[in-house]
Amino acid sequence: MELLTKKDINKRPPTEKIMQYGEGNFLRAFIDFFVDQANEKGLINGSIVAVQPIAQGMGKMINDQNGLYTVVLRGLENKKEVTEKRLVTALNRCINPYEEYDLYMENVKNPQLRIIISNTTEAGITYIEGDTLEDKPPASFPAKVTQFLYRRFTHFNGDATKGFIFVACELIDNSGSKLKEIVLQYAKTWGLEADFIDWINNANYFVNTLVDRIVTGYPKDEAEQLWEELGYKDNLLATAEIFHFFVLEGEEKNLELLKEEFPLQKISKSIIWTSDATPYKQRKVRLLNGGHTMSVLAAHLCGKETVGEMMQDPVLSEYLRQGMYNEVIPTLDLSKEDLVSFADSVFDRFSNPFIKHYLLSIALNSVSKYKARVLPTLLEYQKRKGELPKNITFSLAALIVFYKGDKANDDTDIIDFFKNVWQETNIETVTQKVLANESFWGLDLNNVPHLTKTTTENITNIINNGMVATIKSIVS
Repeated sequence: MELLTKKDINKRPPTEKIMQYGEGNFLRAFIDFFVDQANEKGLINGSIVAVQPIAQGMGKMINDQNGLYTVVLRGLENKKEVTEKRLVTALNRCINPYEEYDLYMENVKNPQLRIIISNTTEAGITYIEGDTLEDKPPASFPAKVTQFLYRRFTHFNGDATKGFIFVACELIDNSGSKLKEIVLQYAKTWGLEADFIDWINNANYFVNTLVDRIVTGYPKDEAEQLWEELGYKDNLLATAEIFHFFVLEGEEKNLELLKEEFPLQKISKSIIWTSDATPYKQRKVRLLNGGHTMSVLAAHLCGKETVGEMMQDPVLSEYLRQGMYNEVIPTLDLSKEDLVSFADSVFDRFSNPFIKHYLLSIALNSVSKYKARVLPTLLEYQKRKGELPKNITFSLAALIVFYKGDKANDDTDIIDFFKNVWQETNIETVTQKVLANESFWGLDLNNVPHLTKTTTENITNIINNGMVATIKSIVS
């Protein structure tokens, strides 16, 4: 079978308007996929040049296929299996700046280059002591950006129209703002002129993002079967869930410009430009991430291994449904229609037969996850309703019992704390000590009305009657 190298290459716009730091599966199955759709609609009419953020990467493999690759999306929509295959032609080439530094720097001279995308992992947007303007290239991603911007500034004599729109897709809060902060730090450390710093601030736009799509990557076990279906060999094949959600946050004063220059919102209602991504972040954390955290520990204690198995269990899926729709949604401030639609999509995603999510993998660091994802719902529900949310309160008891066993994977001090506290034979004492640990929760949860008593009762029932019987009584 022939390697995918030329098929539909004529569909790719010749002008490189986008440069991206990162060439892995996520960017290729997420934002590059959207750019390809936008090109098809005549909205961008530009291709992408990728840059390897580290010395070892996929550049050669990408160039061997002339940047072409296939994305296979699979999942559930309204409880029905859906599969979509797309040959993506938006990616033009990939450069390894550690071996092709001069070729990488040639991009500075491209007057059409306007968008810079990045996904350099959570650790990518960091300041590294010792990076210099003369490095070829510097080690850190923000130092690379500062160097590239300075060469751009110099080449175009500070032309205010030759700055960039940075779309930072790293999984940290305010990713674009953090990137800008460190870029300015390098500029000042390197003693670069004030005019350049002004140009960074006034001619460039640093966009924060919220990205949401599970990309399962190269399907090693299915590759040959998929090649047969496609009719060509594709070493860059990437699989992902059908769902996507993408929020781009820019300053209100620049929003219309940003929407016009990078108009991905025109290809999908699930791609949103906004001046405030906070409600969407909260929705994702409370419903999607919180849905995982409130349910997986109980499901594991019921003998389940994967999220799929949990969703196939009518009692566990009802427990999750009640928690999300009856307890989480009333604490959020987006429209109920929007929240219910998102919750419906979460149910489809959790039930996706093409993705195998192990409960114990999701259970990693459950204490900090509970604090960030679930506890705010418990406290807000109690504040608004004057009572505890039944299912979410129960999930706290499930967490405490889970940490009694040997499957918990967390920081050593947390594991040691639970090991010591479970030396107690009195369950109320156990509950009081766990809830009083302000290093876990940020406050003494014993002060939340009725929480100590209810959690003690739930733990007692789990230990005496087992999780299966107890959770049945919760959802009835």
